[in-house]
Amino acid sequence: MLSQFADDFCGILREELIPAMGCTEPIALAYASALMKKELGDLPERIVAQCSGNMIKNVRCVQIPNSNGMTGIEAAVVLGAIGGNADNNMEVLESVTRQDILTAKEFIGNGGCEVRYLESDIPLHFIVEGTRGADHVLVEIKHSHLHVARIDRNGKTVLTEDSARQAGTAACRELLNLRNIKCFADEMPVEKLHEIFAPMIRMNMDIAREGMTGKWGLGIGPLLLRDNEGSVTAKMRALTCAGSEARMAGCSLPVVINSGSGNQGIASSVPVIVYCTEKGFPEERMLRGLAFSSLLTVFQKEYIGKLSAFCGAVSAACASGATITYLENGTLEQIQATIENTMADIPGIICDGAKISCAAKIASALDAALMAHRMAMSGKRYAAYSGILKACADDTISCIGHIGKVGMRQTDVEIIRKMLEK
Repeated sequence: MLSQFADDFCGILREELIPAMGCTEPIALAYASALMKKELGDLPERIVAQCSGNMIKNVRCVQIPNSNGMTGIEAAVVLGAIGGNADNNMEVLESVTRQDILTAKEFIGNGGCEVRYLESDIPLHFIVEGTRGADHVLVEIKHSHLHVARIDRNGKTVLTEDSARQAGTAACRELLNLRNIKCFADEMPVEKLHEIFAPMIRMNMDIAREGMTGKWGLGIGPLLLRDNEGSVTAKMRALTCAGSEARMAGCSLPVVINSGSGNQGIASSVPVIVYCTEKGFPEERMLRGLAFSSLLTVFQKEYIGKLSAFCGAVSAACASGATITYLENGTLEQIQATIENTMADIPGIICDGAKISCAAKIASALDAALMAHRMAMSGKRYAAYSGILKACADDTISCIGHIGKVGMRQTDVEIIRKMLEK
């Protein structure tokens, strides 16, 4: 059975679990801007960034890594053009220098960058344009953070969405479901899993430990652990929140993301790693748990989309809670119960943009998911068709995804409108 989808599932993991430095939305803007400069051949004299509402929402409040505390669309775009390296993809700002930061601040201060609202039905959609003399380059990205839909130079298209698609073959996702995900986690050769997940273990735990120094944001990681130092659950929540908070506060350490989000990458991996470490599970068990959690997160996000009014921490925490059930040799029915118990509890957390308080949302979502795990292992499960729950977990995931993507579309509009009010 595994042979039917093993290659595609490995492909999905390689596509979705990639290193990124900083919040992925400003980094995507910096990437597009670096591409624009590369095509232009020199630093533009003027930059225009057109951004969808969701892009504005997720860039507005978060600190940009390697920027000495800069925030906002202008900062991301200008830093990408001045000091970014597009060849580094989601680590595009790794090479930014102190002088680049000073130059960027001067460029912005002189009015060199203009931000415009982009009317689009696509949540993740933006266009970066640069002009120098008679030369003009446009880079358009939509649907996912590195998906270049179009590059124009002086009115002539040099790259189209079709040619971009042909350059890389996307793994098939049609066979993603809970039963197949468990089969993959159970049976995939451990050597292959080690190759995929070793970077995630290293990077995501490094930023979690950095967050536990208390130097980032409000320092809620150490706060969560202060009165419960011996508790495995407290350590899981504390380290996970600490990693998110450090990342949102501008820490330059990279993380391995999931479905376009570093917070989802952290929330679907760090609880699993900490749990396995504290319980003394062998490395193979941890790797299989990470495979299960990562694919379950991707499966949920396939329905919701990359950006939404639905907080991605819920999906990732739900995956971690279900993975704890999996690691404790829970049956498929108990794993399904963990998912449904979580979704009966916290499907309504809204996304009001990337910022340090995302860490607190992760703490709340993990608390609910771990309670859902304990309920499932005790034979407690909310009944089908109770609220938005369906007959099976796969259908519940689909239902939640529809609500997040379609049902909350107007909610997203209102969140963005309120965030931009003076």
